Amino acid sequence: MLTVDALNKTYDGKGRRVEAIGDVSFSVADGEFVSVVGPSGCGKTTLLRCIAGLLAPTSGEVFVEGKKVTGPPDGLAVVFQEYGRSLFPWLRVADNVDLPLRAAGMSKTERGVLAAEALESVGLGDAHSAYPWQLSGGMQQRVAIARAIAYQPRVLLMDEPFAAVDAQTRADLEDLIRSVWQRLGVTLVFVTHDIDESVYLGQRVIMLSSSPTTVAEDLRIDLPAERDQLTTRSDPRFTELRGQVYEQIQKAKQERS
Repeated sequence: MLTVDALNKTYDGKGRRVEAIGDVSFSVADGEFVSVVGPSGCGKTTLLRCIAGLLAPTSGEVFVEGKKVTGPPDGLAVVFQEYGRSLFPWLRVADNVDLPLRAAGMSKTERGVLAAEALESVGLGDAHSAYPWQLSGGMQQRVAIARAIAYQPRVLLMDEPFAAVDAQTRADLEDLIRSVWQRLGVTLVFVTHDIDESVYLGQRVIMLSSSPTTVAEDLRIDLPAERDQLTTRSDPRFTELRGQVYEQIQKAKQERS
């Protein structure tokens, strides 16, 4: 479903050349959930923006469903970390959710059905007429997720979407996104700086090196498909996998220093 092939991104400006992404290659199968984790400043967001077609790579290619990405591809949606800046405060929740559907030229009736279903799926079935600023941070991020779901994407990219919420809300949103993924069968790439989160959520964890970024390790997560915050995180295998990821991230940090 998704292929990243020898991706490189270099920034030039004011006599300074910065190679943010060195050489990154990996693929994600249809319906797979892959977490991407790496040390701070390793270029995770840059990588995601290149995959989404929001940023042109310096070299290398990205393919979605076999088609080269040269701009935001059809069937791909992104949920960003800064949910407050991605929602329009003057639009009601339902209008925020159906915004991309409107841009796609869907009828008002079809937009209303998809928006209602998406809001219901994230537990906000009664929040249609509210404004984003009337909601908590966790609820605002649910609106952003609902907007992505309503678009019915085949590929969903998430850029540290739970970093700005409290621990309890974060746990609820982690379980929510796994539920949405299982129900919709979407291909999901989840970028995070949280090691525990990467293991809890993903079927694989792609670990990035320090900048200029490469893939340091691609780890298969062999935990049960059904997971919950208490049982899964208490599983000795979870602790073992977490330790492997932590060790690799620490190694990347040491190489940088």
